[in-house]
Amino acid sequence: MIYLIVKAALSGLLIAVISEVSRRAPGWGGLIASLPLVSVLALVWLWRDTHDPEAAAAQAMSTFWFVLPSLPLFLIIPWLLRSGLNFWLSLAIACLVTMALYAAFALVAPRLGVRL
Repeated sequence: MIYLIVKAALSGLLIAVISEVSRRAPGWGGLIASLPLVSVLALVWLWRDTHDPEAAAAQAMSTFWFVLPSLPLFLIIPWLLRSGLNFWLSLAIACLVTMALYAAFALVAPRLGVRL
C-alpha cells in the first residue's frame, strides 16, 4: 500500500510542479509538460513491478503510437481559445476530438501492422 501511495504522490508532485512553473513561465511549463516524464515514470513502475522486458518494450511502443493521435489536442485548444471560446468548452471539444482520434487510431492501427 505504501508503494502505491509513493507512486501517486510522486506523480501528483510532478503535475503540481508543472502547473506552478506554467503559471510563472508558460514556455518553461510547456517544456516540462512535453517531457515524457509520466511515460518514464510509468515504465519505471512497470519495470519495478514486473522486470519484464517485453512488457516494458510493449508499453514504450504503445505510448509512442498513442502520442500521435493526441498531438492535435495541443493545436485545437489554442485555436479555439484564440477564436473566443471559453476555456472549458475549448478543453471539452479538444478532448472529444482526441478521444475520437484515439478510437479511430485503435481501429486503423492493426490494419497498418501496428500492435497496440
